[in-house]
Amino acid sequence: MTSMFSVEVTTRFERDYRKLLKLHPDIAEQYARVVAILARDPFNRSGSHPIKKLAGVKPSDGQYRIKFFRYRFIYDIDG
Repeated sequence: MTSMFSVEVTTRFERDYRKLLKLHPDIAEQYARVVAILARDPFNRSGSHPIKKLAGVKPSDGQYRIKFFRYRFIYDIDG
């Protein structure tokens, strides 16, 4: 059985997301899909998601990127 990860966002992301949502309402559905993917497979062990580990990036600076349509979400994995 696969364990689920929790997805947490920063206050800065929340603020930026609300602004972006006003300009691009379509992002809400795409964001929900990204959160579901990250909760199941943030390391992309299945190899089926557009996730890339970024080279030369320190922990807490956004070591991973997931590309979803025209959006890119930068994230870290703790623990």
